[in-house]
Amino acid sequence: MIARIWHGRTPTEKAEEYLEFLNQRAIPDYEAISGNRGSYVLRRLEDDEAHFLTLTFWESKAAVERFAGSDIETAKYYPEDESFLLEFEPAVKHYEVFPTEE
Repeated sequence: MIARIWHGRTPTEKAEEYLEFLNQRAIPDYEAISGNRGSYVLRRLEDDEAHFLTLTFWESKAAVERFAGSDIETAKYYPEDESFLLEFEPAVKHYEVFPTEE
């Protein structure tokens, strides 16, 4: 399994609206892709900025490609992001996921 992590920042005053956007637009988009195994949004308010991480899980790199295209390291943005984000980070990070032993 592959975990894909994206980071973005908004002004704090737009944090609630951006969270709503992610839950209504981005998360359903991720989860509609064959091979998606789950999606989470993490948020941290820090002074005048809100930091967001999207953490998505995929069955394989091929599944990530179905979502992100052939260059899976490039961040995917939506037109609506322009009204929220303070910058557009160009890359995302991927990690292999291993089950823990019990």
